[in-house]
Amino acid sequence: RGLLYPCFCTRKDILREIEAAGGAPHGPEAALYPGLCRNLSEVERQSRMASGEAFAMRLDLGRALAEAGNDLTWIDQQRGLQHAQPERLGDVVLVRKDIGCSYHLAVVIDDALQGVTKITRGEDLFEATHIQRVLQKLLGLPTAEYEHHRLICDNDGRRLAKRDEAETIRSLRQRGVSPRELRARLGFQ
Repeated sequence: RGLLYPCFCTRKDILREIEAAGGAPHGPEAALYPGLCRNLSEVERQSRMASGEAFAMRLDLGRALAEAGNDLTWIDQQRGLQHAQPERLGDVVLVRKDIGCSYHLAVVIDDALQGVTKITRGEDLFEATHIQRVLQKLLGLPTAEYEHHRLICDNDGRRLAKRDEAETIRSLRQRGVSPRELRARLGFQ
């Protein structure tokens, strides 16, 4: 279907291109990928892959939207009806150089296979939903209902995250934090 293309760029290559262009359009978290590898010829792509050059696979968002259409919506319990704006994220990586699958692709397939109908997650993942709706449509997968809650933070305002070895819900409960207090911290009351 021609929806993916190999991207041979390193982060340094991308930053160098953005600086040379005097900046780039920005998404919610960073500069958007400037499309360096999007229009490489098939001959160049094949040559670089055959030489063993590392690459990721990016979604050609323009082609993806031409196929999926622009009427992509979802319901967010906090914000109501949402209209996907995947342009805010650009040509995202779907297959990483270091592992076979990106978060975006893995989560939409996993949720569909498990029959997940309601997804509750932190507001830091709200923007990812725009791309995930495109992927759901392209793959013929159902759309879940979403709820993006405020991030859980410690007393200093730092986000609690596994990667930072932050306190877990279990440890909070062991310290005597009640389910009611925890829901209040999440903004559910």
